[in-house]
Amino acid sequence: MTSTQARHTRRAVLQSTIDAGARCATSDPDLWFRTDGEPQITWQARRGEAIRVCNGCPVRAACEELALRNGDGNHRVDDMVRGGLSGTQLAAAHAAQAERLAAAVDADRDTEGRLLDDLSIELRTQAGLNPDGRRNGGRLHQDANRTEQNLRIRALAASIRQIRTARRARTGWGVAA
Repeated sequence: MTSTQARHTRRAVLQSTIDAGARCATSDPDLWFRTDGEPQITWQARRGEAIRVCNGCPVRAACEELALRNGDGNHRVDDMVRGGLSGTQLAAAHAAQAERLAAAVDADRDTEGRLLDDLSIELRTQAGLNPDGRRNGGRLHQDANRTEQNLRIRALAASIRQIRTARRARTGWGVAA
């Protein structure tokens, strides 16, 4: 399943959850939207009532998530209530979620950074091992163990150096002095 298919599936699940259990289904639909030319004082009273209905709704979280997914709300115009939030609150929440999601996606994309961490840990582990710790074998076997360990350490160090050099070149660091 692609991420687009997953998003559409999630929307359908949210919508069916809302359709099955929303408290607003039995209310006047006009309660949730400000009419053209409606005085602010009148809208504030209706908006407060709508938010009270939403706060007691068993599917409020699903409604809020669907509203955020749909991009409902506007920073400049307070004209709706959805999921217990006004239109301006929805727009602000959507912007905050977008920033959080972008940061999470960036962190997930840094597989190279995670690889560097893993290689560094493996290098420290290898460097801390005692190649002479095995009981079987004589001097010849111990020399082979040391040689094998040194080769692993050199290969790990070379991998780390190669990744760091490539990262530095991509970010414009140039050659270190």
